[in-house]
Amino acid sequence: MDLGLLAGTGWAAGINVYAVTLILGVAGRLGWAEIPDVLQRTDVMVVAGILFGVEFVADKVPYIDNIWDGIHTVVRPLGAAALGAVLAGEFTDIGSALGALITGVLAVSSHSTKATTRAAVNTSPEPVSNIALSVFEDGLVGGVMLLAIEFLIIAIVVVALLVIFGIWLTVKLWRAFLRLREKWKAAGKRLGAPPD
Repeated sequence: MDLGLLAGTGWAAGINVYAVTLILGVAGRLGWAEIPDVLQRTDVMVVAGILFGVEFVADKVPYIDNIWDGIHTVVRPLGAAALGAVLAGEFTDIGSALGALITGVLAVSSHSTKATTRAAVNTSPEPVSNIALSVFEDGLVGGVMLLAIEFLIIAIVVVALLVIFGIWLTVKLWRAFLRLREKWKAAGKRLGAPPD
């Protein structure tokens, strides 16, 4: 079982499961990595490509991206787990289950960071920061998958660092949101207080 490929696939699928599926299929077809045949099938790659295109557009529109992320709170981890099971499936049943677990957990981690970051960025009225963040995420998915395919040990280290950073960032943004909510409540109470 290739832990570097599983780690990179799991983490990147939490950001964009369709891009990861397409990258794996292309990597298999070009002989860059040993990828199971099912991911190299034309129909799988076409569907992944179409859904990647839809996500590429939806992910760059403020508030639409939040709805998309909400729907994909289930889709990305389950898709990552399925990819992990397929990638590790050549081994034993326990290997397939372990592959699904690794990729699914990593996808939950990166998806949580993405959704929290996007919600914070969407508080800004201009769309440029949202588009820039989306393009950065697309590049990050491609970069992590390249590492996962070509530099397996480095991929594990990078994914570990990204998970640690993601947890830190999510906690930081969540605390900032809670502080802001308390300020809103206090302001609302002041506005609703009877005049002296």
